[in-house]
Amino acid sequence: MQESQFWSIIAMLDWEESGDDDAVLAPVVAYLTSKPDEEIFHFEEILAQKLHALDTRAHAREIGEDAYVDGEAYFSVDAFLYARCVVVANGKALFEQVLRNPREFPKDMEFEAILYVAQEAYEQKNEKEWDYVSPTDYETYSNLAGWQ
Repeated sequence: MQESQFWSIIAMLDWEESGDDDAVLAPVVAYLTSKPDEEIFHFEEILAQKLHALDTRAHAREIGEDAYVDGEAYFSVDAFLYARCVVVANGKALFEQVLRNPREFPKDMEFEAILYVAQEAYEQKNEKEWDYVSPTDYETYSNLAGWQ
């Protein structure tokens, strides 16, 4: 899967269904379910790469009320991950804008559900449990260079 195809798939998210994450994700899940397993895995990997790229101290400082302050103050690693999901889920233009300028990060928003779209598609298609692990770690603090 090429990166351009990844962004085309992201554009399938149905934001008219905001408030019902399953409905927002349904077109993407349906599309991925029709693809070979390798494409589902590639989608997951590109998603992980995008989330990893946004995993920086500069971005964490810009997420709104739950922003990173310093190593002493409480900071929710999950909230930061889910905030990064919002950026990716809103498409290539926003992703590139926020990547270049962390101050453009959407404030006080999250979209955790996108983390499970490839898993859902795989499990629907294959009727077996997802066991793929992306080689790129997207968990908060995994981008070591971004936190120096």
